[in-house]
Order: sequence, then C-alpha cells, then structure tokens
Amino acid sequence: MQLHSDIKPISWLKNNVKKMVESVAETCNPMVITQNGEAKAVVMNVREYDQMQQSLALLRMLADSFADVEAGNLRNSDEVFADIRNMIEKKRNGRD
Repeated sequence: MQLHSDIKPISWLKNNVKKMVESVAETCNPMVITQNGEAKAVVMNVREYDQMQQSLALLRMLADSFADVEAGNLRNSDEVFADIRNMIEKKRNGRD
C-alpha cells in the first residue's frame, strides 16, 4: 500500500468523485482525503473493508481468548465435548 500516492485534497475529490471510486476499486488501495492539509477521511474498496472487519473480529476473538486463559477461565476438553454431544442429542430428540 502506498498511501503517499493516494492522498488527495477534498477539493480534488469534489471534482473527481468518479476517478476516486474507480481508483479505489481498481487498486484496492485506500485513499486519504485531506482538508486544510490534515487527513480527515479514508475511502476504501468494499471488499478490503469487509476483509479488514473480518480480521478485526478475529483479533478480538483471539484477545478475548487470551484474556480467558490469563483469568483461568478454562474447561477440560472432555467436558466441552460432552456438552456438545448432549446438545446434539437434545436437538435430535426435539428437546431444545
């Protein structure tokens, strides 16, 4: 990702929205929009945004898991699999 080439002032954006959308779609690079010389917004490809959100969700799960381990919130795998088997059996027997 080369953000230095994808930084545009808001005045450019006002006159080149179509170019901006095409560029972001084609390159998959985000575009930084500046106002008064300061970065104010980032425009990015929808697929890249979705991937970023999925990555963040995974990182949150890992962080939560790490916190559980640190806090000692652990269960024996035999207990977990027994609970899963019981849940499956209840579903099969129509007892939700």
